Amino acid sequence: MVSKNKYRLKHWIGKIHLWLGLTSGLFVCFLGITGCILAFQREIEDAVQSYRYAEIRNTPLLPPSEIKKIANRLLPDKEAHSISYQQGRASVVSYFKEGEDYYWTIYVNPYTGEVLKVKDMAWDFFRIMIMGHYYLWLPPDIGQPMLATATLLFTFLLFSGLILWWPKNKAASKKRFTIKWNARWRRVNYDLHNVFGFYMTWILIFLAFSGLVMGFQWFAKSVYWVSSGGKQATPFEESVSKSASDAKLVALAAGKAPAEDILWAKASAERPGFKGSMDVHPPHGKHSSVELSVNPDPGTYWKADYLFYDQYTLEEIEVAHMYGKFANATAADKLARMNYDIHVGAVLGLPGKIMAFLASLIAASLPITGFIIWLGRHKKSRKLS
Repeated sequence: MVSKNKYRLKHWIGKIHLWLGLTSGLFVCFLGITGCILAFQREIEDAVQSYRYAEIRNTPLLPPSEIKKIANRLLPDKEAHSISYQQGRASVVSYFKEGEDYYWTIYVNPYTGEVLKVKDMAWDFFRIMIMGHYYLWLPPDIGQPMLATATLLFTFLLFSGLILWWPKNKAASKKRFTIKWNARWRRVNYDLHNVFGFYMTWILIFLAFSGLVMGFQWFAKSVYWVSSGGKQATPFEESVSKSASDAKLVALAAGKAPAEDILWAKASAERPGFKGSMDVHPPHGKHSSVELSVNPDPGTYWKADYLFYDQYTLEEIEVAHMYGKFANATAADKLARMNYDIHVGAVLGLPGKIMAFLASLIAASLPITGFIIWLGRHKKSRKLS
């Protein structure tokens, strides 16, 4: 009786697995292919884009305001969002603004001020792939829910696939771990779906969960709630400087170097020999603050310190949300910060990226091998009828 119930359960799980796979298969295949392309984005760009580098010299680096001034001559009608610094690299001035439809980057030699590259990111290959992977090249409020829903269905497929994979006995288990390469092609296809699916499920679960965090707010909030022991994340709020109408503050700022230059110089002096990256966000209005993003590991994002300063007094502004100092982040904050690095495998360095690439490749193949299995069974059942 128990075995019959188990058989019935597996039968209905198989039916659910089939229909969920047919529903989400094309989307999963697309996400897997674009995920493969994006897995080594940084390494490929570094290998083929020589303008990303600047030879280290024994001369002072140009301050942020000077680099911004050089870049602004080329894009006078756009607003510089940030200026980046990293040893041995060109400084990158990024241009984008909330609500505005543009994204440009200008690469500048931080020693000489030479412009190395002006780039409209709308035509950047990897940027196009990212827009596809996130939004299916549709408006975000349409494309993102579609791909997030497909990812949710894929997550169910991973767990239902494990149940269907589970062998009935020890004799059957031997066949579940290896591919019989010398068998007929239909059997090889069946093994590719089951064996590769099993081995990669343990990686794909992390990729799928991290994708759901980015795709659904309710999922992100649920993960934070569980990881924090029942707390909610403090919402992000823009840090603001004191009122510019205060005559004393205006006088304090007058005649001084730009606030971003002073704070950048101070942060650099406090970190001699720093090999990480530093992004300087100049104030974009009379009430905005100056932000420094100091990342000790440019290969990832989660360990960065986000520091905010009053543009008039240069006093540090303490923040309560997770994007402040890394040392002040809770375990739940660190997990939330880590989400993107988990999704691309960067959290484990190069081995993690290789695993993410292989898992994405297998994810792309599963709908294809699964469809071939279903097609073979469908044709067989029609012949019998």
